[in-house]
Amino acid sequence: MKQIVFAFAIFTVFACQKELSEEEQLAKDIELIEQYLAENNLEAERTLNGLFYIIEKTGNGNFPATNSEVTVRYKGYFLDGKVFDQSTEFGVTFNLQSVIRGWTEGIPKFSVAGEGKLLIPSKLGYGPNARQGIPANSVLIFEVKLLDIN
Repeated sequence: MKQIVFAFAIFTVFACQKELSEEEQLAKDIELIEQYLAENNLEAERTLNGLFYIIEKTGNGNFPATNSEVTVRYKGYFLDGKVFDQSTEFGVTFNLQSVIRGWTEGIPKFSVAGEGKLLIPSKLGYGPNARQGIPANSVLIFEVKLLDIN
């Protein structure tokens, strides 16, 4: 009986927790990203939507549009450094309209052969929806290299 009461109490606590509004979640994510940047002695540019990006290598080619098909080498990880996905050295080809909003907005900041990092608040990632090993409302970091615009 104690186990049932305990389980119900835990369920009630989690069920009654207030979900953050999109604006509150974005503010929280930005605070986490800024803390990460400070702790890692990194400087980043920020867009109006809250995407942070770091250009580590300028590249020497053209810049893609938000609807371009591109080939990108990447490694995706969380603020704690845990890797959740990465491409092969040959990269992955996709249209920028078929990926998370943080990539649609961020990849065009790089020219061909350019590389750097995208620090993506959850609203530009998967938001409140968990996805294959990515918890809901996760800030995502990607090391990216734009290999080609197809």
